[in-house]
Parts: sequence; C-alpha cells; structure tokens
Amino acid sequence: MARLRTILAESLRSLGANMSTTLAAAVTVLIGMFLLGLFVALWSWAHSYDHQLKNQLAVRVYFCTPSTCPNDATRAQENAVAEQLSNDSRVKRVVFVSKGEALNEMRRREPEATKVLPSNPFPDALKVYPKSGDLTPVIGKELQDANLGGVQTIDWGGKLTKHVLHVTHVIETFFIAAAILLILASTLLIANTIRLSIFSRRREIEVMKLVGATNWFVRGPFMIEGLLCGLIGAIGAIVLLIVGKEVILPSIGTLQTGSEPVKALAFELNALVLVAVGLALGAAGSGLTIRRFLQV
Repeated sequence: MARLRTILAESLRSLGANMSTTLAAAVTVLIGMFLLGLFVALWSWAHSYDHQLKNQLAVRVYFCTPSTCPNDATRAQENAVAEQLSNDSRVKRVVFVSKGEALNEMRRREPEATKVLPSNPFPDALKVYPKSGDLTPVIGKELQDANLGGVQTIDWGGKLTKHVLHVTHVIETFFIAAAILLILASTLLIANTIRLSIFSRRREIEVMKLVGATNWFVRGPFMIEGLLCGLIGAIGAIVLLIVGKEVILPSIGTLQTGSEPVKALAFELNALVLVAVGLALGAAGSGLTIRRFLQV
C-alpha cells in the first residue's frame, strides 16, 4: 500500500508539474474519444437502418386466378406451397395474404382507384420473409425455377432488392473502413502525445534508474498518468456528446423505415465504451512508450 501511495503521489505531482503536456494528452484523448463516440453512434444507427431495410425485403408468391390461369389455385395447393416454404431453414416467416385482404389494402391506399373496379382482381398470395435480406433473390429464383403447382408468378422486386442490398453493403463497408482508420489515427495521436510527455522527462527517468528504481516502479506513475489522461479525455468527450445529444438530435427527428424507428446504440453503453477505450489507450500508450527510456 505504501508503494502504491508513493506511485500515485508521484503521478499527481508529475501531472501538475507538466501541465502543458498533460493538457495536450488529455485534449488528444478527448478529441479521439469524441470522434470514436460519434462514430459508434452513427455506426449503430446505420446498422439499425440497414437491418430494417433488409427486413422489408420479401419474396411474393402469387397464386393462379381464373383470369390468369386455366384453373384457379386450390386451397390444397396454396397450403402445400406455404408448408414447403415454412419448412425452409432460410425462411423467417411466411404470411398469407388473401385476395380480400389485398383489395382492402388497395382501398386504404388508393380509395378512388378501387371504386371503378368491377370485381376483385387480386389473387391470393404469400409473403416470404428470409432470415437474411441477402437470401431474397436466391429464394425468389429457386421458387421461380421450381414451377410450383397453382403458382402464377414469383416476385422479389429484382431491381429494388438489388439496389437496397447494394446500399446496405456500401454502408457496412464504409463504416468498417472508417472504424479502422479512426482507431489507428486515435491510437497514433495519443501515443505520440504521451511520447512527448515522457521524452520531456527522460532525465528524470535516467536518475530514477541510476538510483536503483525497478522498471515497474518507474513505469507505474506514467501508466497512472496515462489512465488519468484517458479518463479525463473520455469524460470530456462524453460531456460533448451529451450536449450534442440534447441540442442537435431533437432538431433532426427520428427516422422510421418500418414498424420501429431507427435507433442508435444506447447512450449509456456508448459512454462505457468511451471510458474503457480511453483508459486502455492511456495506460497502453504510457506503458509501451516508456519502454525505450528504461534502457539506461
């Protein structure tokens, strides 16, 4: 305990004595953690948006009607197709849409257009939702080639589905690349700032080593300094994110593409991530950078 108190006291003394480098390190961590927190929020929001877009992709199976086929599809044929699709491991759920439900939906969307219809032109249909949006064209093509009994057409929104999948893949690729670049840039900035702080005290380290101090005794105060700088920077970044959350987000509003609004990662979890990363970068940057100065 006495050694721990000594190391802690030495860390606080060094922080006060080298205020300029301490402030530079803390500000560097703050900027890096703010950008990281902003990225985590944007990435989780984009991932939620991507997930909702893919969840809306579906394969539609339209059954025969007397106006389109020689014979109307029987209930047995419809049940057989629905059972086959329900047993497919790639399918999340199958929704049956009767011709009456289809007409009511059209009346709700286009009430004027349906007034002139002499009869119900809609067929019975199945909406097939895959477990992954990427499977939509695969399942659609397989059903089209299967020539199922009682089925008139298979539609999976070819061009629209391809466009949605392309957009979601671009979003995922962009944010993965941005994450790698941001983490590398933040790590390099923090490590360089801490290296400058340690370099300015290299004589002090040499004296401590010459009088018999162990490597861990020398490294300890610097690692605690790194932890404190990381913590201060992370807390500052969280404060800035709170201000942005309270001021900017209300003016943007909520985007909703499906039954649920698009949401970002919970702010509390984002804050915990920032604190953990800030502490890790501060300690690691100090511990690794000081190694070259311990060879006296």
